[in-house]
Amino acid sequence: MADKAPRNNAHCTLPDDPEQSTYRFIIVAAKRARQLQAGARPVLPTSSKKPTVIATEEVRRGLVKYTLTGPLSHERKPEPAL
Repeated sequence: MADKAPRNNAHCTLPDDPEQSTYRFIIVAAKRARQLQAGARPVLPTSSKKPTVIATEEVRRGLVKYTLTGPLSHERKPEPAL
């Protein structure tokens, strides 16, 4: 059993980009997975049949376009100039 190759868990990792929100990544991937379940075609060729795996890879590679709606709660107010 020690000779067994380690399993590739790349599909389980979240992006490390500080500009991206982890929560936003998850929400966008979940919505894309629902689209795939409803019959949408994957953007990239894959051997996986799981919509969540396909969706997370598409979002990670930046192939899914989305827009932000509503106010941003983490928006910082400009600091006064001294």
